[in-house]
Amino acid sequence: MINVIAFIRLKEARVPEYIEIVKANIPHVIKEEGCLEYRPTIDHPTDLPPQALDSNVVTIIEKWRTIEDLLAHFSAPHMLAYREKVKNIVDKISIKVLTDV
Repeated sequence: MINVIAFIRLKEARVPEYIEIVKANIPHVIKEEGCLEYRPTIDHPTDLPPQALDSNVVTIIEKWRTIEDLLAHFSAPHMLAYREKVKNIVDKISIKVLTDV
């Protein structure tokens, strides 16, 4: 199984707009071959000392059956359309691609 944690840093005050766009894309993503999970999340404040909160970041948690499924995801037509819609509100993207041990 392939786990992905995608950190999407948005321009100031653009999180609500981004969440609307990504939520509209979720039904398309979960129909993709090998997609087991795909959900956007935001920081949940706690008193845990190592937590670093950032109100301009949406973290997408993904699970894919294989790396090939994940790679196909990046070029899916709905993902190309999604990237076009968010290109002016996203500041930076960072991903972690992980495998179970």
